[in-house]
Formats: sequence, structure tokens, C-alpha cells
Amino acid sequence: EMFADPSPVPSLLHQAWLEHRSRSLGLFIDGEFVCSADGRSCSLADSKGSIVCSTACAEEADISQCASSAVNGFKSWSNLSCNQRAKVLLRLVSVLGQHGQCLSELCELCEASCATAALVRLLQFYSSWAQLRDTLLTDWTPLGVVAVVTSKDCPLYSLLLKVLPALAMGNSVVVVPGQSTAPPVLLLAQLFTGAGLPAGALNVLTGSDITLGVKVAQNHKNVSLLFEDGVMLCKATAGMGVPVAVSPCVGSTCPFIIFESADINSAVDEVMEAAFRKKKEVFWVLCVQESVVDSVVAHLRLRMAKMKCVTLPSEADRERVDAAVQEAQQLGATLVQSCADPTSGAQYPSTVLCGVAPSSPCVLNPCPGPLLPLMTFRSNTEAVTLGNHSPHGQAASIWTEDLTLALETAQRLSVGSVWVNSHSICDPCLPVSGHKDSGTCTDGGQEFLRPSSSSPPLPRSSPVSMDYTQFGTETSPPIIPAESDPARYSHLQFVAGKACKSVSGCSVAVQPPGGSGGLLAYCPDGGRKDVRNAVEAAVKVQPGWMKKSPSARAQSLYSLAKGLEAKRRDIAAAINTQTGLSMDEAEKEVELSITRLSVWAAYCDKVQGGPMPNSGSALSIPEALGVMGVVLPDYNPLLSMVTVLGATIATGNAVIMVPSQKYPLPVLAFIKVLQSSDLPAGLVNVITGSRDQLTVALANHSVIKAIWYWGSAEGCQYLQYTCTSPLKTLRLCEDQEGKDGELDWTRCRPSFLEEMWRSAVQWKSVWIPTA
Repeated sequence: EMFADPSPVPSLLHQAWLEHRSRSLGLFIDGEFVCSADGRSCSLADSKGSIVCSTACAEEADISQCASSAVNGFKSWSNLSCNQRAKVLLRLVSVLGQHGQCLSELCELCEASCATAALVRLLQFYSSWAQLRDTLLTDWTPLGVVAVVTSKDCPLYSLLLKVLPALAMGNSVVVVPGQSTAPPVLLLAQLFTGAGLPAGALNVLTGSDITLGVKVAQNHKNVSLLFEDGVMLCKATAGMGVPVAVSPCVGSTCPFIIFESADINSAVDEVMEAAFRKKKEVFWVLCVQESVVDSVVAHLRLRMAKMKCVTLPSEADRERVDAAVQEAQQLGATLVQSCADPTSGAQYPSTVLCGVAPSSPCVLNPCPGPLLPLMTFRSNTEAVTLGNHSPHGQAASIWTEDLTLALETAQRLSVGSVWVNSHSICDPCLPVSGHKDSGTCTDGGQEFLRPSSSSPPLPRSSPVSMDYTQFGTETSPPIIPAESDPARYSHLQFVAGKACKSVSGCSVAVQPPGGSGGLLAYCPDGGRKDVRNAVEAAVKVQPGWMKKSPSARAQSLYSLAKGLEAKRRDIAAAINTQTGLSMDEAEKEVELSITRLSVWAAYCDKVQGGPMPNSGSALSIPEALGVMGVVLPDYNPLLSMVTVLGATIATGNAVIMVPSQKYPLPVLAFIKVLQSSDLPAGLVNVITGSRDQLTVALANHSVIKAIWYWGSAEGCQYLQYTCTSPLKTLRLCEDQEGKDGELDWTRCRPSFLEEMWRSAVQWKSVWIPTA
């Protein structure tokens, strides 16, 4: 209504919209603005301290109303055809053309700038995916209600990189934006609804802090996925049954690597623009090859000579920058500054800290401000080591005229995006993924769908009251088998390519079906030291396995399938003895397992990267996660094991597997197949013992990158709470034998296998500019 009159001066459009709402922005629920239940609000100020507007603070009643609206909105939106949803998203392109100026001004005012052209590109891209969803992604269904929770510094583009694909796939979305991005998000919600988005398909809840996201998870019984920029929600929602996907976080430390073969002029120009821009989303660390460091520093001095001081948000920030610079100087750093340092006020000159060490606080924990640490390296290998030193893995920029060097370095850097002779490029056609502590999800579209045949999601529940320090510490008295008792067979576990006893030398008893009457066998009682040994072996072999060609990995898996076929009678007998299944049923599971390994072998060299830009100047590469821990389910003990094993090693990972504590014998019998295979020693490790104890050992090992867990609700909650530092990718499922779980393993539907494949990789985008 307020946009009907085209007469306002463009520079006042955002003011007109704010005045139209009396500078008091409510919540956006069910397609309209509403006041909060108790009328509470908080003020938003601009960089100069002037009040821009107030935003409502959502309370329990508002969240409950939003929950009902989101469920109804999902029904309306998901019932539309793909073509109808695509038309709505395309209609938004013309709406942005009309009101893009107002949005741009509002973003600039709130320091959440986002180019309208970038949003138009997102809408065009995801409207195409909305059109093609059922054609290209058959047998996949929307998650339902998706919550997108962001920190106060999250850019608007990053937020929409989750909202738009979620909508395109047919979900409804609840957005909990940071305070600075709330006004533009509320404006977009109004524009979306005006373009034809059903009421309730997009709701916006605002509040004074990020704990609002936890309240949304508690009240929205239908929320399927929570996105956020940090790890606070992982701990706060542990045990609720809500999966949390952590996105690449604002404030990551990223390497800017200049090799001696680079165009020094261009590289220095770009590092100046990246490091000293007004609003930075990442902190850059400059890494320069020793042979050209003098030249780089000279160019930096020349370009910084005419730069003015940068205004910081407050004098407190100025004090933090002062302290960081003084500490760096005490550790041997020298300064290159743009101008004289003002003695007072919230201003500071652009500063390069030359000669800092990788362990320097200004590198590991950079503070906001115009600071650029500079480190040197001698060889290409040392450059990669410096680039991977940060716990973050969001992005890197490589500068060299040697394309082979650029691609080799890009491959070895553990980051989600690599820009060659460029920086900060993004496009929705390539995934945005975080490695290490920069995230556990890939922004795109398919993460907002689930296969029809996948494991059921974790049931919604209230968190169990538990002492996390005591989980997995309860043990039953271990048993030391008597050598004079030959009737009871003692099995061995499999670590570093060898069948061996546990480090403790103790064993646990394996009970027959039903758990009553005698003993079947003994298996090793593995623990933390066994996990440590297995990880050490896996770390040594995994990089080499990942570098093998996909066809070579495929041949190894085909060989493993043949080995299983050669021992099918023995393993079927182990399934029959352990689970009580008939021999016919046991042989059927073995046959399915042989087929499943063959399918994974076929996948190795067939599934490649994601979509490519038409220009051919960028690559989308799926990479192995690294070393994975897997706690296997009770049901279908052999078939579930080979399915998970195939998914993990086909994609280049090494794995430590914990067999079912209840039915370990089929997996232990499979060790003979592993021993006769050509898989590298240490690639696959099998450790038996207490499931809870071994879960704790896997969760607390810093090298393990991901954990797939089938087990108790308490175990799921423990992993959600614990696996945040360092951040691990989790795939969790409550082990419920006989409750729809068996269907997932016996059916080999393409969507089910593709979901497992995608869970076992992380994506890397490599951008190579063309002339």
C-alpha cells in the first residue's frame, strides 16, 4: 500500500517504509505484521548511535501462534505444484525490481548490505530448482517446517541462502534473524507475501538475543531442522530431537596466500580491499612466500600511504585493537601503518602486522579492527600448513600464475571455498560449505529434503536430565576367558589391519538370542586406548586412500564383495546363531550385503561433483570428511554394517566401527573378509565393547570428523551436546529394532544411497577467473 505512490525521493524510500510502520516493526506471522503478546520491544541503532526503529520481542504466546501458522503454511505451500511454486519465486524477481532500492537503503542503514542483483540471482536459481524438484529429485520429500536462526552479524545474503532453497523445496520457514538484519528480513517477508507466497509459509520472529532460537525449537513440535551461525543451539537443543545444522560462521580466519609466481600488484590491491573493507565477514591472514615478502611489503606501504584512520564502533574496540597490536609487537612483529596513530578516540589506522607467528593471538583470535597479520613461508607444503593452521575452514584465496600449483594447493587446503587470483566470489550454482569448525552443512537445496525410504527422524522429546561427565562410565565387570574352556570361542577385534585383543586384555560375554541361557562367545572389551590406536592408524592411511582414483576404490569394494561371497556360509551361520534368524533369512541378508557392496563399488566412479557454471571457470568437488566413527545398529547387523562401510570408504574416508553390543558376531566374522581384502591396513577398524564407553571415546577424539550413531536417546543427546569443540558432523538415529528401521537397510533405493553418500562428503568450491 505505501509503495503505490512512486513519488518519494529514492534516498527516502526506506524512511517512508519505516514511518509507515511508525518505526515500530512487529513480528511477521501468518502473512501480516503483529505486535508481540506483551508489547515488549528493543531498539536498533545505526553506526552513529541514532535509533533506526524498534523490533518486537517474541514471547511464548507469539512462538505458539507462529508454530500453528508455519504448519498451515507448509500444507498450503507444499500442496502447490512445482510449477506453481516456481512462478511465485519468479514473481519475486519483478517485485524486487520495483522495491529493490528501498531494500538496498534499508540494508545499508542497518549495515546488513546485500546487492539486489545477488538476491535476484538467488531467486532465479532457486525458482529453477522449484520447477525441477520432482523431475530431478524423485523419491524425496520436504522436511516440513524449517527454522533459520542467525547471529547478529550474519549477512542477509547468507540468511537467504538458506531461506530460498528451503522454500523452493516446498518447506515453510521460520526466520529468527539477528537484530541488525531484522528490518530488511521483515521487509522481504512482506514482499514475499505480496508476491503470492501463502500466509504462514514464511514467518519472522524477532527478539533481543539468540536464545529465541531455543524457544522456537521447544515450541515448534514440527521443526525439522535448525540452522545457525555458531554452536550454541547444538548444546541448548541437545535431546529435543531437532537436528541442528551449523553454517559457516561470520568471523572465520581465512588465509590469503601469495606465491612468488603471483602478480604482486594485483594480489596487493585485492588484499587491501579484502582486509580493510568497512564491514568484514571474515578475518584475513596474509601468507607470503619469503622470496617476495620484501616486494609485497613495499607495495603495501605504497598503497597504505594515503589511507585515513578507520572509525571503530566504540572506544572499547579501540582498546582491544591497541592491546592486540602491543602483544604482537612484544612477540616480534613489526608494523606497517597507513597514518599516525591518534592518541584518543575510536579511530585506528589500517595496520599490517609483519612477521607474526602462527601461534600469535592476533592470528588465532583476531579482534575486530583494521589489522592484517602477515606470515611468511618457504615451500608450497609450508604454505598449505599455514593455511590449515586455523580451526576454521571457510575459505582461502590463492595468488599465483601457475595453474597447476593453484589447483594442487586448493586440493590440499581444508576449506569450503578456494578463490584463485580472486576473493569473495559466490554464486548459488556452487555449494557453500564449511570445513572443520566453520560448519557442518552445505548451503544449497537438497539438505531441505529427505528420502522417502530414509531412517525416521529423531522423535521429539524433552531432554533427559543427565550428567554428561558420567555418561559411558558405568561398566560391568570384565571377563577374562579361561584358557581351559575351549567350548567358548573368543573373537578378536580389527585395528590397523590386524586382528587383535583389546588393550585392556579383557573381554565381554556375548549372549544368545533372548539373552538367556549360556554364552555364545567372548569378544574384546575395547575402550579409549583402542579408539586412539585405531584413529592413529586411520589418519596415516586415509589421505592416501582419498587420493586413489575412484575406479581404484571401486575395484577394492568389488573385491570386498567377492570376499564376502566366498565366506557367505560362515557369516550366515554367525547371523543365525547370534540373532535367531533362520538360515534362509540369514543367507538372504548376506546376499543383500554382497549386492550392497557392489552398488557402492559402482557409485565410486559415477557420482561426481555438483552443478558447474556455464563459463567453466569453477569446480565443485566432493571430498572425504576424513576419519569417521560409526556406532552400528542392532537390526540387520551385517547389512547395516556393509551399507555404512561402503558409504564411508567409497567416498574416501577411513572408519572406526563399533558393532552392535547385542549382536556383534556377524561383524566380527566379517573381519576375516577384511583381512583377505586389498584395503589398506588401518582404513577399516572394528572395536567391540560397551557402546556408551566407545561413544564417549569417539566423541572426545579431536581427529574424528564425523560420527554416525545408532543407539539410545541418551547417547544421541550426549553427542549433540559434546561434539561442538571441535565441531563434528553427526548423523543420529535411535536404535529401535523392529520399528521401521529394517526397511531402510533391506531396500536399496537411489535416494537412500544418495543421502548416505552426501552425508559422507564435504564440498569444496574452487573459483578460477577467466580473462
